[in-house]
Amino acid sequence: MKRSALVLTAALAGLSARAVPTNAPAKPADPNFIATPADLKARIPGQLRITKPDFVVFVPEVTDEGVNDTGNEHFLVFDGPDGSLMAVWTQSSAESQPDQHQAFARSDDGGKTWTKPRIVAGPKKPGDGHMASWGYPLVSRKGRIYILYSQHIGRVDNFPHHTGWLHGICSDDNGATWSAPQNVPVRRSTQDNPDATMPPNMLCWQKPLRLGKDGKYFAGFTRWTSFAVKKNPTKSWISADSRVEFMRFENVDDNPEPKDLKISWFMADDQALSVPFPGHPEVSACQEPTVVKLPDGRLFCVMRTASGSPFWSVSADTGETWTPPRRLLRKDGGEPLLHPLSPCPMYDVGGNEAGSGRYVLFIHSHDGNYKGYKPTDSSYHRRPIHLVAGRFQAGADQPVWFDEPQFFFDHDGISLGKPGTKGRLDLALYSSFTVRNGQAVLWYPERKFFLLGRIIGDEWSREGVRP
Repeated sequence: MKRSALVLTAALAGLSARAVPTNAPAKPADPNFIATPADLKARIPGQLRITKPDFVVFVPEVTDEGVNDTGNEHFLVFDGPDGSLMAVWTQSSAESQPDQHQAFARSDDGGKTWTKPRIVAGPKKPGDGHMASWGYPLVSRKGRIYILYSQHIGRVDNFPHHTGWLHGICSDDNGATWSAPQNVPVRRSTQDNPDATMPPNMLCWQKPLRLGKDGKYFAGFTRWTSFAVKKNPTKSWISADSRVEFMRFENVDDNPEPKDLKISWFMADDQALSVPFPGHPEVSACQEPTVVKLPDGRLFCVMRTASGSPFWSVSADTGETWTPPRRLLRKDGGEPLLHPLSPCPMYDVGGNEAGSGRYVLFIHSHDGNYKGYKPTDSSYHRRPIHLVAGRFQAGADQPVWFDEPQFFFDHDGISLGKPGTKGRLDLALYSSFTVRNGQAVLWYPERKFFLLGRIIGDEWSREGVRP
C-alpha cells in the first residue's frame, strides 16, 4: 500500500508538472477590463474629447471609494422656463444596476458650464430604494417643469429596467426643489401582463415635443410585450416582442399635479406599429421612435428595427393614426440606409418643432455585421456614428430623401465604465437636440459614460457639401 501510494503521488506530481509548464505564457489580460478606479481614471484624459465635442456636460467622478455615476444615458437637454438649458438623464454605476436614478443639471451660459448633477428620483446607492429610469421632461407655459420616469417596484415582467409604473415629479422654482413622486395613470395594452398588478414595459426615449393637436406635447414610445403574453423565440434580447405607440399630453399647460396629467393614447393594441423580426415573423422588433414635423404639416417617424435598416411611418392627422412601417431608403426607389437594432435619432435642424424640411439622421451605416460581430452583438457593433442629411421632397412616396452617410465620430476602441467590469464600447446614441439662436447642438452620451454636446453646423446639411 505504501509503495502504491508513493507511485500514485509521483505520477500525479509529474502530470501536474506537465500540465502547467513553468515556461507557459500567461493568458493575455482582457484589454477592455477596467480593474480599478485608478485604471478608469487614467483612461479619461485621453478619451474625453475623442469625439470632438464642443460642450462637456458631465464627466464621472472617480474616487477610491467607488462610483455610482459611471453609467450615463437617455440624455435629454431642454429649454428651461427661465432661459437656461436644463438636462435630465438616467444615471447609475452601470445600466440596469440597483442604483439607477434620475439626475438633473442646468446651465446658465448656453451649455458652457453645468451645475453638479442632483439626484431627483431613485436611489443613490443599492438598497436606497428601487431604480428610477428613462425620465423625460415637460415644461408648461406657466413654467412648471415635470419629469416623468419609469419607477421599478421590485417585480420583473420581461427585463428589470423595463418594468415599472409611470411616476412624475414637478418643480415650480426652475429645478431648485421638486415635489414628491406621484403615480401617473397609463393605459394598459393587450401586450401587457394579464395580471393588472404587474407594471407595463413602456419606454419614451425622446423629449415629447409640441407637435400634437393644438400645440400639445406629443411623443412616440416603445411598449415591450410581456413574456406572459409572448415568449422570446431566441436566446437574444433583441428578439423580444416590441412595438411603437404614441401619446399626447392634454393638460400640461394647466399645471396639474403629476397624478392628474391626462394622456391620450394612439395606435395601441393591435394597431401598434410593428416590424417582423427576421426568421420569426410572429414577433415584432420595432422600437424607439423619433418624430419630426414636415413642411406640409404631416408628422414623420423613424424607428429602429432588427431588419438591418430603420423603418419609417407618416401621420396626416397630427399623430393620431400612422401608415404601416416601411424600410427607410435614401430616396424613392433608392438603396436602404443600413443600421442595426440601435438608436437612430432624427432631428429638424431648423428647430425641434419647426417643420423646416431639413433634417439630420444618425446611424451606424451597417446592418449589425461589423468587424466580425453579428447583429446580436449590440455591445460591440453600435459604432461608428454617421450623420445623414435629409430633405423634404414634396409629392414623394417617402417624404424625406437622404444624402450619402457622412462619418461623424468614433472612438479608438478603449472601453469606459464601472471598475471591475469590461465597461462599454458602444456608441448607442440616446441623445437629444436643441436649436438656440440658430445654433443646433446634438447632446449625446458617449459610451454611456461622458455627457457631451456637439454643434451641428450648416455644413453638415448643405446639399452637395461634405465637411
